[in-house]
Amino acid sequence: MSTFVFPHELKRIFTDPGVVVIFIVATLVYPLLYKAIYWNEQITDVPVAVVDLSQSAESRTFLHHWNASPDIRLTHTCNSIAEAEQLLREQKVHGIVYFPRDFASQLADPLGQAHISLYCDMSSFLYMKAIYLSCNQVMLESMRNIQIDRYESMGYGREFSWALVQDAPYTETALYNPTGGYGSFLIPAVLVLILHQTLLFGICMLAGTARDDDKVLYRVLGKGRVAGVLRLILGRAAAYFTIYYALAAILLGLLPRLFDIPHIGDIGDILRFIVPYILACIFFSMTVSVFIRNRESGLVLLISTSLIFLFMAGISWPKEMMPAAWRYLSYFIPYTWGAHGFIHINSMGATLWSTRNEYISLWILSGGYFLATCVITYFAGIRKEKEQTEAVLAQ
Repeated sequence: MSTFVFPHELKRIFTDPGVVVIFIVATLVYPLLYKAIYWNEQITDVPVAVVDLSQSAESRTFLHHWNASPDIRLTHTCNSIAEAEQLLREQKVHGIVYFPRDFASQLADPLGQAHISLYCDMSSFLYMKAIYLSCNQVMLESMRNIQIDRYESMGYGREFSWALVQDAPYTETALYNPTGGYGSFLIPAVLVLILHQTLLFGICMLAGTARDDDKVLYRVLGKGRVAGVLRLILGRAAAYFTIYYALAAILLGLLPRLFDIPHIGDIGDILRFIVPYILACIFFSMTVSVFIRNRESGLVLLISTSLIFLFMAGISWPKEMMPAAWRYLSYFIPYTWGAHGFIHINSMGATLWSTRNEYISLWILSGGYFLATCVITYFAGIRKEKEQTEAVLAQ
């Protein structure tokens, strides 16, 4: 490895204020901003309108128990569905619960079936989740009590009625995200994406700055083209890796513990896993940077790919629901394997061996993009030397 390229690249990084902001400041500040946004893990006190045509003790009891839930607030009582729909259109409420006139009489009939209609604002899945799940819990509890009362009215004893209702009890356990919070679900994937995108943007900025006058390229390639390419690529990669491995250790090893995000994985496995991930991101970014002509192009690339990479990774949307072309394309993005591997180890407690598919895939991507970078840089050096020779002859 060239002792010339490594310090020169570090100097280029730390003497470029824009790159320092992207590499250091943005990488460390973005997670804090995301955590501040998702500090409250769940939505609470979602306003709901009530249309109770039954006006019975049973409907009032149901509403009393539901309103005790921290997820919703019964803020409006309406006389008709039309009135409640107007509140929903004005976004004063995000849900409507409707009790028909025969609600109580159907409950009193041993063979009757009472109905409750629930309307949810689907413009936000978090509102829908809060309203639907809290209502469903109260409904299940009410159904159990109604069944017990009906069995007792048929002559069964209380204990036997209870046994009939509870003949198949179940226990609900939230794995890997005990709070069921959106932040605990999203932030681990975002931490990995921040490393990928800031590294991509920073390397593209450096490439855009040095596009017209890359003295390092001339000096290194002049010592022997193939060996010079290796010295150039490895020297630059070593500089990026030195900085980003430390940043990755902080983001992926320390911040989940500081933010109290689920972190049941072994820290040693995480530190070993991020080695091929950082290398794959570096060589991927160096390959892409060859096509960057100025610093501003890196910003366009950052903005246009961040959400795409997040969706293509299959974190926020199941990969099985994607077109096959997009799914196969995602396999060439280091973030796809890095996000799944980190979540498996950190949030789900998997070992490095259990995550070997992602781990091996990242090493393969590292090698593939390293070769691609070497080949592209080799021909870029030939082109630059040709342009330089033509310029001298023209004089």
